[in-house]
Amino acid sequence: MSINKQVLVTGGAGFIGSHLIDRLIADGTDVLCVDNFYTGTKPNIYHLANNVHFELIRHDVTFPLYVEVDAIFNLACPASPVHYQHDPIQTTKTSVHGAINLLGLAKRLKCPILQASTSEVYGDPKVNPQREDYWGNVNPIGPRSCYDEGKRCAETLFFDYHRQTGLDVKVARIFNTYGPRMHPNDGRVVSNFIVQALKGEPITLFGDGMQTRSFCYVSDLVDALVRFMAAGPGCHGPMNLGNPVEITIRELAERVVEMTGSQSEIVYRPLPQDDPMQRRPDISLAKRELDWAPSVSLEEGLGKTISYFDGLLSGPDAGSAQAAR
Repeated sequence: MSINKQVLVTGGAGFIGSHLIDRLIADGTDVLCVDNFYTGTKPNIYHLANNVHFELIRHDVTFPLYVEVDAIFNLACPASPVHYQHDPIQTTKTSVHGAINLLGLAKRLKCPILQASTSEVYGDPKVNPQREDYWGNVNPIGPRSCYDEGKRCAETLFFDYHRQTGLDVKVARIFNTYGPRMHPNDGRVVSNFIVQALKGEPITLFGDGMQTRSFCYVSDLVDALVRFMAAGPGCHGPMNLGNPVEITIRELAERVVEMTGSQSEIVYRPLPQDDPMQRRPDISLAKRELDWAPSVSLEEGLGKTISYFDGLLSGPDAGSAQAAR
């Protein structure tokens, strides 16, 4: 099913963005991919280079963009702590200035626009699971604040544009997502554990490993994003998108060691500042509005992700993949 004739995906060379583009093209949509390649990589979109339905522009969304499209998915922002803390000022600019520029574009074109927000807007939550009406528990001045507060401000801008101009906005709060094309050195827990296990290195747990996360396989998340955009002008969110099955970080590490057949030992390090203790989405709204729920089990998704990283680390480009930022 084609959502629109021409769709803009910012951050399209990233992990989620590249999978979204694959799905849109498979549905018969022409896609304009915009990325500045700060965390996105060209190998994620190599397979699309000669596809007549794909076009690429190298561009930073903190600067205005002048294109003609029928819908916009805004996924442009580094999403792992390693990357968004490297240049926190630029991270905030990407969230805030990027939102302003793309909302302005959507207003001019009178087209729907979807914002890839994050579960980090809930901070270190005092309620579990997290519902969309929970306002969160966020440190506004900590080392993670550039991302957390940048995304919260972007949500504010989206709903102010909707109230003030009538723009059709959609805000998706994305919970932990994993799968092939994750960056091997992005510091996220799934990629960290898998790479460490495959290389026979110690598996690094922060804190006591009893903090929880809920992991959604990338194809499930992409399906939700496509359904959200197609839901029509009365469906704005914010909407939690993720897998509600909760697991401790220690359990995840043990499962990765078992599935990879690794001899890696598990070691413990101090918990980083403001690292949330719980992450579990209440997806009742997505079930009701989108008729959506995840279908890929953690075991199935981990198997596919382990196979991807095994090929990446043992292939001819293994050295450059590991050295890549």
